[in-house]
Amino acid sequence: MNIVIISGSPRQQSVTHRIALHLEQQIKATTEHQVSVIDVRDWDLGFLQNVFQTVESTPEKFKPLAAQMFAADGFILVTPEYNGSYAPALQNLLDHFPKQLHKPFGIVTGSTGGFGGIRASQDLFLLIAGLFGIASPQKLLVPFMDKKFDAQGNLIDEAFANSVHSFIKSYLWLAERLVHEHANA
Repeated sequence: MNIVIISGSPRQQSVTHRIALHLEQQIKATTEHQVSVIDVRDWDLGFLQNVFQTVESTPEKFKPLAAQMFAADGFILVTPEYNGSYAPALQNLLDHFPKQLHKPFGIVTGSTGGFGGIRASQDLFLLIAGLFGIASPQKLLVPFMDKKFDAQGNLIDEAFANSVHSFIKSYLWLAERLVHEHANA
C-alpha cells in the first residue's frame, strides 16, 4: 500500500512537519507499506485555476507532485490549527486534484496549546467527506506539539508514544481493508 502523508503547514519553521516526519519514520519502521511526505512548502501552487486530472495533463513543474497524489492508496493529513480550522495551504493542495473516492484518510492536528487542534480535526472530517474519502475515526491530536517532537521528527515525550501507536494501528486497519476491497472490486 502506498501512503502519502501531507504536511499542511506553510510556515518555514513548521512544528507540525515534525509530526509528519515522525509518522513517516514509524510506518516505515513497523510495516512493509510505502510511505512518503508531501510538504506544502515545497509546492508553489498558487490559487486554483485548474484541477489536475492526470499526471500527463499536469503542468511540468507539478508532475512529481501529481505522480505522488495519483499513486496514493491513502492519505494522512497533518495540520496545525489556524484560527479554529486547518491550514488553508492544505486545502489548496487538495483542491488541485480530483476527488479521492473511497480512499482512507488519517487526521492529525496539533497546537502549542492544550487542545491539540481539536477544532481543526472536526473541520477535516468535513473536508474528507467533501473529497469522497473515508476518515479513520481515530484521530491523532497533538497538544503542546512543540514539546513532543524534535526538528528531525524524533519523539521527545515518550508518554505520547502510545497515542501515536494507537493512531497508526487504527489508520492502517481501515486503510488495509479499503485498499483490499478496491483491489477485489
